[in-house]
Amino acid sequence: MKAIINILTLKRSLISSAIVLGLLVIFNFYGPYTNKFYFFKVSNYILPVLTVAHFTYLYVLWFKVTEHEDTDVPMRNLEYALYGIVLVYVYKTFESLYVLTTYSDYQSHVMPSVFLPLGILILILYLFLIGLTVLLIKYRKENVGEYKFDDMDHIDSWE
Repeated sequence: MKAIINILTLKRSLISSAIVLGLLVIFNFYGPYTNKFYFFKVSNYILPVLTVAHFTYLYVLWFKVTEHEDTDVPMRNLEYALYGIVLVYVYKTFESLYVLTTYSDYQSHVMPSVFLPLGILILILYLFLIGLTVLLIKYRKENVGEYKFDDMDHIDSWE
């Protein structure tokens, strides 16, 4: 684990996350069975919309680290939304794994030659994204700080 943390520093993790998110948004429109891109399916736009929150979290984390700021309520809410988005990534990971396991079910059909390589790449990208997201949350705890739920000094309800 320490070797991974030494390789994937905060800056590298942020850049890697942005690259992986961009690739997965593109591959989200890809149909592995037909080797075509589908831009007119509404369900293909769910992941790109959710990644906006992920990109925002990456920006906020980078800003908080470079400006040496503490956590705040909007960042906490954004991170909580990211927890839900990670569940979508887990679902998409299992969906990609399911698509890969159905390869043998369609052997009598003509399958694209890139079915397995791209399917495996998409699966690896989802797994990498989940790992990077967990690592970035760890970096947030180390570099920006914990969320303080009991810190109510800044709120004066009598004013």
